Order: sequence, then C-alpha cells, then structure tokens
Amino acid sequence: MTVPRQSVHVDSPTERRNPRTTEIDRMSTLDILRTINTEDQLVPAAVGAALPQLGRAVDMATEALRTGHRVHYVGAGTSGRLATLDAAELSPTYNVPDGWFVVHHAGGAGALREAVEGAEDDERAGAAEMNRDARAGDFVLGLTASGRTPYVLAALAAAHELGATTALVSNNPDAVRAPGVDLVISVDTGPEAISGSTRMKAGTAQKILLTTFSTAVMVKMGRTYSNLMVSMRATNAKLRGRSLRILREATGSGQQECAAALLAAHGDLKVAMVHLLSGVDVRDAGRALAEAGGHVRAALGMLGAHVF
Repeated sequence: MTVPRQSVHVDSPTERRNPRTTEIDRMSTLDILRTINTEDQLVPAAVGAALPQLGRAVDMATEALRTGHRVHYVGAGTSGRLATLDAAELSPTYNVPDGWFVVHHAGGAGALREAVEGAEDDERAGAAEMNRDARAGDFVLGLTASGRTPYVLAALAAAHELGATTALVSNNPDAVRAPGVDLVISVDTGPEAISGSTRMKAGTAQKILLTTFSTAVMVKMGRTYSNLMVSMRATNAKLRGRSLRILREATGSGQQECAAALLAAHGDLKVAMVHLLSGVDVRDAGRALAEAGGHVRAALGMLGAHVF
C-alpha cells in the first residue's frame, strides 16, 4: 500500500534549528550538559498535554487484549528500538502471554544494533508486516518523530484495511493526518538541542509515553494489585524474593505463612494473595481469579473479602 507523501517543504519541528542551543559548541562541558538538561525538562509537560489521547489508546489496546486480540508496535530507528525495549520488558515484569505485544521494526532485528539504509522508507515492508501478522480487532500503535515515516504510515494503513484499530504517536503537531490512522497522539517536543537528533527529546518523550501506555494497559488488564506487580514471572532468586516481599506487603502475613501460601499455589503470586486475603483454599482462589479474568480485586469481591 502506498501512503501519500506530505510536502517536503513542511519541516517537522524536530528538524528545525533550536535558537537556545546555537552556541552549544562554544560551551564548557558542564554548560553543554546543563543546556541539554534544560531542553529535556520540557518533555514531561509535552507528554502531559497528550494524555487525553493516550488514554484513548490505552482503552483501545485494553479492549483488543480483552477480546483475544493483540497489540502491535510499529517504528523505525529510535522509535522502533524504544518500542522493542518496551515490549521486551513486559514479559518478566507482568508475565504477559506470548503474542500480546508484537513489535515491527523497520529493517528487522539487524536494525536494532545499527542503521539499515532505506528501511524507514520501505512502504511495502510496512504493509507486508501487517498483512502477515495483524488481524481485525487488533490495536496497532505506530511511532514516528516526524509523523510521516513511510514504513510506519503504510503499516497503519494496511492494518486499518484489515479491520485493526490504529493510532500514531508523532512529535510533529503540523503533520497531516495520514489515511488509516484512527487516533493521533501528538507530543510537541519542539526543536532538538542538536537539530534533527530525534533520539534526544523526541525519543525521551516516546520512551515516557510507551512506558506509561503499557503500564496503564497492564493495570487495566489486572496484572497489578494496588501498585504491586502481582503477575511477574519469578524466574530467579531475586524475583522469588520479590514475590515473597510483595505477598507480605499486600496481605500483612508473616514470612513463613507467605512462603507456605506460595508453595501451595505452585508459585502463583495472585493465587497465594487471594488465598491469604480471603481465607479460601488455593483451589477456590484460583477459580475465583479465572472467573474474574485475573483481577485480584474482582476475585476478592466475588469471594466477599473486605480489602481496602
């Protein structure tokens, strides 16, 4: 699928020259760092302004996962690398099922380590990724600093044609809305300290946005209890110790009681938690969690447990 190109005369703000940093090559080391840091401090407010749109994306992604579909990230260069990092960290943190989050990075795995020339301009590759992996009902989140990366826009257009819901994260508020994009999340970070170096403020904004997005989705999907990680995969001694600490924190029970509960629940932190907080045995705790879609609070409510 070919996506109409926007005029090359409309520069993204990230490509413009920053009047606050024109003397950066004359500065002392500390002043260089202070100047970059001053620019970085503009990022959280830019992300904050986009939270209403980000909230819609969270709800779209949650609906996709709840109905048995998937979330896709699509990006090139820095955007693709950040998306890959975010998706990779969800598995150990929240024990997400295989296939919940799928990453499509222009140029493939090799482009994670070094630039692949022309990959971000390959519209056919972007569309082919979606035609191979996306389905109706999926949610596809594209990321591009300029708002017009051909690989990303072609992927979103193809996904939309398949019946997926699509959103685009852009650091260019002037970008024309592309065909096949249901939702635009514009994060106006302005010109970079070094003109066009979008791994700086634009990349920082996308990192914050991705972490916020995926964390909110995990909370909505019941992968936390309060602000505790109750769905993590305890694959080593450190994480097994963390599971025990979380269980003690959530239930107020002693170390031995929590260790016994985890053992009885075969290491399933949620089952052990519902067991201790409700007083039912681990089998009933497991059944309640299954009926509640994995939400600890909902399971406790079904069991009549009064937990604040």
